Amino acid sequence: MDLTVKIKKGLGDLEFGMPVEDVVKLMGTADEVENIDNAADESTTVLRYNDEGLTLFCEGDNPILACIDVCNEDCTLFGEHVFEMDEREIVALMVKNKFTEQDVDEEDWGERRVSFPEGNIDFYFDDTELMSVIIGQ
Repeated sequence: MDLTVKIKKGLGDLEFGMPVEDVVKLMGTADEVENIDNAADESTTVLRYNDEGLTLFCEGDNPILACIDVCNEDCTLFGEHVFEMDEREIVALMVKNKFTEQDVDEEDWGERRVSFPEGNIDFYFDDTELMSVIIGQ
């Protein structure tokens, strides 16, 4: 499977805006499916593919792919395997590719989040180890 992050577009063949039915055709049956109704009267369908290290979030009444959480060491961004990089190297990679605005926060559960809002991408670290990359449209 192609795990190339395409900023604001998707991951490999997974494209933001795809109907959930097309996502399932491409990925197969999810290991876990969760439906969440939030306060804004919008529903989210969460598809977990454990072996692939992917969690896909499809939103809306006619759910479309809106967000991807990647926890797979084969994930690449700008030609680099990000799970082999530390925070400093990832920040340098993003800046090199013209994503300079960043936000850093310590999450309640202990991970450090480094976000690049203009690219709708978040990197979550446990100490120095990258745990996940979350991309959105």
